[in-house]
Amino acid sequence: MSAPIPVAVIGTGHMGRHHVRIYHELPDCELVGIVDANPERAAEMAVKHNTKACASIEPLLGKVKAVTVAVPTTAHVEVARPFLENGVAVLIEKPIAPDAASARALQEVARRHNTLLSVGHTERFNPVVRAMDRMQVRPRFVETHRISPFTFRSADISVVMDMMIHDIDIVLHLVRARPARVDAVGVRVLSEHEDIANARVIFEGGCVANMTASRLALKTERKIRVFADEAYLSLDYQKKTGIAIKKDANLDLLKMAREHGAEELSQLVGRDFGSMIKVEPLEIDDLEPLRVELQSFLSSVRSGEPPAVSAEDGVAAVELAEQIVAAARSHQWEGVDAAFAARA
Repeated sequence: MSAPIPVAVIGTGHMGRHHVRIYHELPDCELVGIVDANPERAAEMAVKHNTKACASIEPLLGKVKAVTVAVPTTAHVEVARPFLENGVAVLIEKPIAPDAASARALQEVARRHNTLLSVGHTERFNPVVRAMDRMQVRPRFVETHRISPFTFRSADISVVMDMMIHDIDIVLHLVRARPARVDAVGVRVLSEHEDIANARVIFEGGCVANMTASRLALKTERKIRVFADEAYLSLDYQKKTGIAIKKDANLDLLKMAREHGAEELSQLVGRDFGSMIKVEPLEIDDLEPLRVELQSFLSSVRSGEPPAVSAEDGVAAVELAEQIVAAARSHQWEGVDAAFAARA
């Protein structure tokens, strides 16, 4: 059996603390140390997970082969760069950087030093996404909804970079094409940045994605619907459930609809359409997405194989997020204001 990979976690806050917990539990790695801006929190977590709290990253250089960077996004480049330059594999929490220029710069550091850099788009490892991947559909239209109550966290960035970034990565992963056109609208309510946003993205090849994100809802929902030639998929990330309506399983219904005219089909008014189609539940496991992500990362560190979510993927997500924010901020509201003024 191979020796455990020495790892560390930089930043033990909202997400970092879960990385600490899981690294501590995984048998194929050794949690060498943690670093946090809050020394008391770091010391407490170090005791709990049988590791060492370090005041800075310097003592870890030369001692670890892999590291999670879970500090605020604005510090990603500053913290990740020394590790990459010293050949330490880095898993950096999403988004890879606060802007596309910084993301590309970090990607270049990893390339120049031939060091593995992966991005923590954990939703990629959600059981429903992995189930969807196994079907290998070719999307024609994708619709996503990601809403939640305001958490008073990440109010310094747009909901696009805070929440929609998850769906942006999933859509790019599914569509596998470059955006050709982006239309978006956003509304600022409680913060200086968009708290609600909707984007319509048309990709090269014709696929269309409609994405909605809000951090002002009264409930939490994370859903995606995928329309393809071969199937329709409806998935709930939060509930970890999903259904598929496959074309090849409903050929009889399709044949009937195509061979009968509108007048003949009208005779079926009142029939329950849902009972006429064959709906298949997706086979979804109950594995913790972050655990699967860290296992995948460690596997890449050990084997040298490319990570499941690459630096290139992370850069592409930030680039599209920036396009969406720019489109939302260039949206013209004057017509709306004029219409209301005319009614007053």
